[in-house]
Amino acid sequence: MNGHTLYSIGELARLTGTTVKTIRFYSDRGLVPPADRSPAGYRLYGEGAVARLDLVRTLRDLGVDLASIRKVMDRELALPEVAAAHADALDVQIRVLRLRRAVLSAVAKRGATPEETHLMHRLAKLSEVERHQLVGDFLDAAFGGVGTGSMFTGAMRSMTPELPDNPDTEQVQAWVELAELSQDPDFRVLMRQLVQEQTAAYAQGSPPMPHGDLAAIVRDQIAPAVAAGIEPASLQADPIVAVLMTRCAHLLDCRDDAESRWQLLARLERVNDPRRERYLSLLAVINGWPAPESLRPVLDWSVRALHARMRG
Repeated sequence: MNGHTLYSIGELARLTGTTVKTIRFYSDRGLVPPADRSPAGYRLYGEGAVARLDLVRTLRDLGVDLASIRKVMDRELALPEVAAAHADALDVQIRVLRLRRAVLSAVAKRGATPEETHLMHRLAKLSEVERHQLVGDFLDAAFGGVGTGSMFTGAMRSMTPELPDNPDTEQVQAWVELAELSQDPDFRVLMRQLVQEQTAAYAQGSPPMPHGDLAAIVRDQIAPAVAAGIEPASLQADPIVAVLMTRCAHLLDCRDDAESRWQLLARLERVNDPRRERYLSLLAVINGWPAPESLRPVLDWSVRALHARMRG
């Protein structure tokens, strides 16, 4: 050891800013072994101990376990392999923490009960397979046996949430709320009615009629009236309602004016159910899509306009 600087454990502690107790702990486990002993039997450390101690502290700060650090020091494991393994482990921890944070934020925001909190936590922890089963069950309840073909398949795909591998807090919260909503029996009945009605509308011709979707018709016909500030119950709205009834005639199975208005009103109220729009908004967040256009203003206007004329 002649010609090489040796440090007592106290000197090494002062040099590296580490406590004597910590160095002794690492030394006893073979991570920072002494280079020699003093005549009195005290440990002496060589210059390489400084670098070893720095590496040990760095890896410990990064969460690497002592057994893996020992293997790296003994050249049994390559440092990049250890780093990759622990990076993967951290990814799992980060996903778990993100889920926990999302659930806690949702609980705080919604003032959830203990029962709701338990449900949200359970939904957030579902595996990818379990999420697909839950979504598949909902889509089957809404679409099962209603139709076939590429248009039908596309409609199902457009209603399918796909939570990414590394979702942010907003996406996790949206997933939990959407999962809860999809389990609502009344919402399932509503969605099946809407799917059946839309499928019937698309079947009204070969090829399907352009803009046969009720929501699209209402948007096209009523948006100008809403923008112009026309009151739904006013005389000025009469011709607008008349055109709306004409454009929607192919969706209705009766020709009596009064009965047609009641039938159209019922359909508009179903399309205007806030749960439908909420589902679509949550779906966009989860899938990273642009926020959907809100049809609430034109649907509200149409519902009010029909109510006013049926009262009259």
